[in-house]
Amino acid sequence: MDRTILHCDMNSFYASVELLEHPELAGRPVAVCGDPKSRHGIILAKNEEAKKYKVQTAETIWQARRKCPDLVLLAAHHDKYERFCKIINGIYLRYTDLVEPFSIDESWLDVTGSLSKFGLTGREMADEIRETVKAETGLRQSVGVSFNKVFAKMGSDYKKPDATTVITRENYKDILWPLPARELIFVGKSTAARLEAMNIRTIGAIAQADPALLHSAFGKHGDEMYRYANGLEDAPVQPYDSEREYKSVGNGITFRRNLQGRDDVRTAVVALADRVSVRLRRHGLTASGVKVDIKDPDLHTISRQMQLEHATNTSADIAKAAMDLIERNWRYSDPIRLITVTGINISVGLPEEQLSLFSPAQEDEKKKNEAVDAALDSIRDKFGKYSIMYGGLLGNDLGISYKNSQEEEIEYEER
Repeated sequence: MDRTILHCDMNSFYASVELLEHPELAGRPVAVCGDPKSRHGIILAKNEEAKKYKVQTAETIWQARRKCPDLVLLAAHHDKYERFCKIINGIYLRYTDLVEPFSIDESWLDVTGSLSKFGLTGREMADEIRETVKAETGLRQSVGVSFNKVFAKMGSDYKKPDATTVITRENYKDILWPLPARELIFVGKSTAARLEAMNIRTIGAIAQADPALLHSAFGKHGDEMYRYANGLEDAPVQPYDSEREYKSVGNGITFRRNLQGRDDVRTAVVALADRVSVRLRRHGLTASGVKVDIKDPDLHTISRQMQLEHATNTSADIAKAAMDLIERNWRYSDPIRLITVTGINISVGLPEEQLSLFSPAQEDEKKKNEAVDAALDSIRDKFGKYSIMYGGLLGNDLGISYKNSQEEEIEYEER
């Protein structure tokens, strides 16, 4: 018997949450972004009215305002989004314990075992959940209903806002196969361009392509595309409280003014490394590598990474590695608009180490760094996460405060 999987995707989530407190903006184009006065000039989310002007997530404010001069900008409040995320997932859990968050505003639900209990079809349950979320939060969502996770996700994307789309074994070829290849989940721009060069332009063309050809061109990703397009994906929906295998934890800041010189860069890296290390420790994780992304005022970006000698979650180790990467790959005379520091190659807990490999001085330094971080964690747990920071960050003119850094979503793969 086929499963019944729902994919629930909130519509314009960040913007919709902000608009709950701004009813006077109803019907006007609105986008959520960082502080434009501090040059946090990236669009994080937009409402349906802004989408009509082709405003895009992740484009700069000046680009968005060229398209839509009357665009209203609202500041982001991530604590609000996290609070609503918990409320919404709590509603899902009334229907099934198999609730797997995909991002802060998307979740899969396996309701196969719940339908008979509630006396509903998959479509009816999706509609009931949409109405319940709307009634209890004031927010709208789109829901895809299908027999696997990929098609359920594509169903929620198919029609927005505030809609339910059912994709079955009988209709998926009619609904999904005519769509452009880039509409298949996990097919990005570069993959779509390579498929185009192979004369594979639609999802149906992927489904009907020679699997060996896709494998030779894309490796494992080619195998996945073939399976996804043919409805063969069968991954389970994980229980809500199941552990996830994290891939990276990152933090980035667009600065009030361009960084110029080593002192500026060091100030920024210390702040970013501290936030990354806090988040690693919060989740009981360590990183065996560090990645740095640097964007200049012309929005050109470089990305560099390195492996560490030992896994860590201390801010000092992460800051040192990030500075080493920047020293080797950037001229301090060149201005910097944005830096992101990311812990990569994530593992749970501290791996076993042969402490004899460390000199007494190294071991003392390691213990000191861990003690400093533990003390900072204790203060922040008691008085709030913005209650203490490194002295070198006080009064800086770069716009660095922990309240305005842009935390990246923690990326993960299911076990």
